[in-house]
Amino acid sequence: MEHTNQMPVVVDDLPESDPAFAPFAQKMQAEGLPEVAIRTFAHYFRQLAKGETGYISGQIAQPVQQIHDYEELYGYELVGQDVLERTVVIKLNGGLGTSMGMSGAKSLIEVKDGLTFLDILARQVMASNLRTNRQVPLLVMNSFTTQEATLKILRRYPELTGDIPVDFLQHKAPKVLVADLSPAQWPTDPEKEWCPPGHGDIYTAMVTSGVLDKLLAADYEYAFVSNSDNLGAMLDLRILGYMAELDIPFLMEVAFRTQADRKGGHLAQRPDGQFMLREIAQCPPEELDAFQDVTTYKFFNTNNLWIHLPSLKRILDAGAGVMGLPLIRNQKPVDPQDSTSPQVYQLETAMGSALSVIPGAQAIRVPRIRFLPVKKNNDLLVLWSDVYMLTKTYRLVMNPKRISGPPRRPPIVELDDRFYKNFNDMQSRFPSGPPSLVHCEHLRIVGDVYFGKDITVRGDVTIVNEGKEAMRIEDGAVIEQGILSNE
Repeated sequence: MEHTNQMPVVVDDLPESDPAFAPFAQKMQAEGLPEVAIRTFAHYFRQLAKGETGYISGQIAQPVQQIHDYEELYGYELVGQDVLERTVVIKLNGGLGTSMGMSGAKSLIEVKDGLTFLDILARQVMASNLRTNRQVPLLVMNSFTTQEATLKILRRYPELTGDIPVDFLQHKAPKVLVADLSPAQWPTDPEKEWCPPGHGDIYTAMVTSGVLDKLLAADYEYAFVSNSDNLGAMLDLRILGYMAELDIPFLMEVAFRTQADRKGGHLAQRPDGQFMLREIAQCPPEELDAFQDVTTYKFFNTNNLWIHLPSLKRILDAGAGVMGLPLIRNQKPVDPQDSTSPQVYQLETAMGSALSVIPGAQAIRVPRIRFLPVKKNNDLLVLWSDVYMLTKTYRLVMNPKRISGPPRRPPIVELDDRFYKNFNDMQSRFPSGPPSLVHCEHLRIVGDVYFGKDITVRGDVTIVNEGKEAMRIEDGAVIEQGILSNE
């Protein structure tokens, strides 16, 4: 597969030679960050210093009317089987579940049948290997805070250990003071001076860790990349075969947008026809309504990506290790728990944005079942419940008893953040496990409510507790359509 029309990123002089950037270079060097990571950060800092916002207007990010569909991919499984031995599965595992009030790796939560996300992901790969008689390795991108606990779990699965490392580390980036574009200082908690650079850092991390070269040296050609909290993202021979047969260098899985997805990154198309990803932080404020119109921008990024590794290597080599993804500029207080702390910019990138920098990159519409992320405790409660079942091959499928279609959708769950936002608080309110939600369409909980065991929720239900004391739902209760209140 040759893609010679790539446009390399222009890499400036060494970062240290730029007086405005020198303090950042020194800070990153003192932290032991590699030169390629420093160059990459410099690439985005210089854009920020020139006044760039990272905004992409609708004139550039135009709606996509039609793409290829998963249902059209008949017959590609055999090609996928042929290239399976040259394929690796990569899971992004740097997240700490901060949106769920956690300080540890989200992937260590028990989600189904006493198994954590990581347990299920490992068993999915092992079951696939057994079924196909191939040895596809599992590779995890960790952060410094998730690595130790993750490796402890993965040691339970020595069958997945192959000729490549089991994990590699993502980097961190300095926060930039909005006031004067200097490195943020927060002596009371110096760790808050740093932030993750977004999952677009995967490409830099694959270079600095040596993982990309090791994969290529071991004759791996394709990588399937997805988030560790998305148990629907399994290796698919049909998609793999489609990518290999058509010589596609980069393939993004997208799904139809619903109102629940209106704030997520969506698929768009440049005037020259190249596909692109636009995140909400890249949308000009005056265009937010159009961004969130799911009838205009019909497809959202599932963050399930397929990469042709030799093509990735050529692009990175041309940019001296800098991928050149579009900038995402996020403004936040330096201490997220203190809204009065100084405002900073976090310079981030999205790995799906490679869609716009790799010529020939494509997108394909996939079934919604391939996108089952857990971003909040609302999502986790649905996953815990009987809405989904875990098969013998560790595939997550919707319970056949659920009738909500077509197409079948999981219930909408809205939990009161005052009592359910933090994982431990939410878990304590379901001490005997989640209620049955297989026949539920919409569950809203307002106030402090504790659930007994064997609770069933059916239809559209709102549970309201406006009192100061916790409300308790007795064992075996069946809550039907309507409002349940303690009044």
